[in-house]
Amino acid sequence: MQHIGANPASKNTSELCVGGGLDVTSVWHTLRAEARRVVAEEPLLGQLVEDVILTRGSLAAALGARLSRRLAREDMPRQCLEPLFSGVFESQPRLVHSAARDLVAMYERDPACFSPLEPVLFFKGFLALSTYRIAHQLWLDGRRWLALYLQSIGSEAFAVDIHPAARIGCGILLDHATSFVVGETAIIEDDVSILHEVTLGGTGKETGDRHPIVRSGVLLGAGAKILGRVEIGAGAKVGAGSVVLADVPPHTTVAGVPAVIVGELGEENPAIEMNQHLERRSGKTLSPPNNR
Repeated sequence: MQHIGANPASKNTSELCVGGGLDVTSVWHTLRAEARRVVAEEPLLGQLVEDVILTRGSLAAALGARLSRRLAREDMPRQCLEPLFSGVFESQPRLVHSAARDLVAMYERDPACFSPLEPVLFFKGFLALSTYRIAHQLWLDGRRWLALYLQSIGSEAFAVDIHPAARIGCGILLDHATSFVVGETAIIEDDVSILHEVTLGGTGKETGDRHPIVRSGVLLGAGAKILGRVEIGAGAKVGAGSVVLADVPPHTTVAGVPAVIVGELGEENPAIEMNQHLERRSGKTLSPPNNR
């Protein structure tokens, strides 16, 4: 039982959720304008849109309303969840800023997203990340049982399982999201794009820092499995279905089982470009992970 609570996530990363220059108030006004358009075009969605957006005074309140609608259960009804969620967001403006950056990332990078309101109403990747952000804050506040409860019901609702102790930056595109798994000591920096069925997992029963570090600008293809305390360097690309067991240098593409380097990237930020083609094979192999 010694390991319980004894292994905080590593600090081996730059500060998360920095920069971006995003005006949350402007995002909120855009969402309200979109909400009015939706109600006019599709009255059947009027009750949902009114409840989540048009009767709310801020993005914090809107997020609390939307998540509580999706996560309410018999053992934790909406009237309990909504004050909790809205209260956490309102007391932690940086969480609202992070969620707004996630929202903008999904709208800008996903060609199937035709409105910035769409992720708030329908995208389980966005809603799962927002649920994680509340759970992570509760974890930091020492309310670990409640944080783990949110992890559990979030996994049921969205098919996404993120441990509340993991550290995740913002500007994250979690596309489709189904079967995305993140272990306790994983770190994901800002401006990363992740497709469905990605696992950031450990390799055994060891404790301590045992999950991956994903640096900024990385693109993780569908079904990629990254295992152990390996580091995916800034601006790297992991091909779909790959199994990564060693560090990946910055600005390279890796693919295969186990993954090997297949090329160097010409693009600075594959997470933004979302180009999943593999570069010409270079013949290089990956080195074992460094001891950290």
